Amino acid sequence: MNELKRAIVTGATSGIGQSTVQALIDSGRQVLAVGRRADRLEALADKTGTSILAADVRDKEVLDGAIEDFSPDILVNNAGVGHGIDGLEDMDPAHIQEAIDINVTAPIQITAAVLKGMRARGNGHIVNIGSIAGLHTLVSALYGSTKAAIHLFSQNLRFELAGSGIRVTEICPGRVASGFYTAAKGDREKLDKMKQSGIRELQPEDIAASILFAIDAPSHVNVAMIEVLPTDQAIGGVKLHTIGE
Repeated sequence: MNELKRAIVTGATSGIGQSTVQALIDSGRQVLAVGRRADRLEALADKTGTSILAADVRDKEVLDGAIEDFSPDILVNNAGVGHGIDGLEDMDPAHIQEAIDINVTAPIQITAAVLKGMRARGNGHIVNIGSIAGLHTLVSALYGSTKAAIHLFSQNLRFELAGSGIRVTEICPGRVASGFYTAAKGDREKLDKMKQSGIRELQPEDIAASILFAIDAPSHVNVAMIEVLPTDQAIGGVKLHTIGE
């Protein structure tokens, strides 16, 4: 294990976040698990021994204070929402803004808050959970654009931090078995159909393993991006639409 010992994981109450907390704890690290559901965080703490913070990632004041107290050298920006994954039409403006605030603004602000300490120590690792929707054209103008923002944020941040000892990794999953579609806001009938993929999906533990692979790489190695798909899933091709179809 490298010298990075203290990790903050957002969106830690389920799915990828919860599995990442477990993987980091199992690797011998101290973890601060952040999420909105206090009961789930308490159960996670009982199971893993992680420290917990019940907070919304949009609450900058609370997150800034926690970061100053915990002094992380690893940040996993995992919290996110799938609003608009089924399409933009008829989306509530409040849900559009929520997607931008949680998927884009919050991880950028949290990253900004951890950088001072990482720079002072001369090391650190930022892990951003993106999506294949941020890399490829899918039916998700809102969700895809928020994840595309995270993709370019990761790319440019890596350039900004070159020579600082701080690494930046972007993890871009495909289909993962989680509560993603259930929690998303949009057309419920469409979202329920989208949940039925008909393939063997990735498990949250698979993404957690990818995160640990990047973090545990030697300090001179930056795993810049990992695109992780189920074996049964592939991205590409063209679907043609004609008037009246």
